[in-house]
Amino acid sequence: MTDLDLTDDEPVAPVGGARVIYLGPVAPHWDVEQIYGDQRAIDGFRARTMARLTLLPAHDPQFRRNRERVNRDAEREHIELTWDLGVPEDDDA
Repeated sequence: MTDLDLTDDEPVAPVGGARVIYLGPVAPHWDVEQIYGDQRAIDGFRARTMARLTLLPAHDPQFRRNRERVNRDAEREHIELTWDLGVPEDDDA
């Protein structure tokens, strides 16, 4: 089976899992923790994520856009991603 044989509807098993953790208002604001999976895949994902989030606290307006970019990157790389912002998330807000 080649990559051309796969469709978007077919589920692909994650290669790993990661958690993005907000450390607080003093830089560094973020950490990316490996939960399971391929160390090299998670390390590459961590580097890209930290490049997007390093100088952004969670309340910065740019954070929302960069968070979506991180989520899309995780989907592309088949990494199961969770966020720990230190407060309960409210999807209606």
